[in-house]
Amino acid sequence: MLMRMETFPVYDRLTEELLSQRRVKQIPVDAYRQGNEFKVLLDLPGVDPGSIELTVEKDILDVRATRNWVHVEGEQIQMTERPQGEFRRQLFLGESLDRKHITAKYENGVLTATIPVAEEAKPRKVKITDAGGELLALAATTVPA
Repeated sequence: MLMRMETFPVYDRLTEELLSQRRVKQIPVDAYRQGNEFKVLLDLPGVDPGSIELTVEKDILDVRATRNWVHVEGEQIQMTERPQGEFRRQLFLGESLDRKHITAKYENGVLTATIPVAEEAKPRKVKITDAGGELLALAATTVPA
């Protein structure tokens, strides 16, 4: 049998139920840049992959998912702490990201969205010439990401 110790279990449970039912839960996120693409990792453990929606509108990446626990008749619930219902996260995408080529993969409870850096935002070489127009060198320039 599982047991938990709480000072005010009834009040804690009621408060949590009231708060969680009134608002959509936010999805935890990690994000990093790797070469010419950004990786966004969103924690969605126990979510049905068919409930995940990832949309891009202008400069907003919107992720929604649902996790529901279906109670089976005869179950004797001992505790329920894992959040259920709708989860959502919105992220603003910078101008330097290519919104048309975003890909996503759901594996081991983590949704990974890969967002390429736009071609115009990638580093490029600039020709350097002397006053007479003769090519001296190619210098690398970087456009902020």
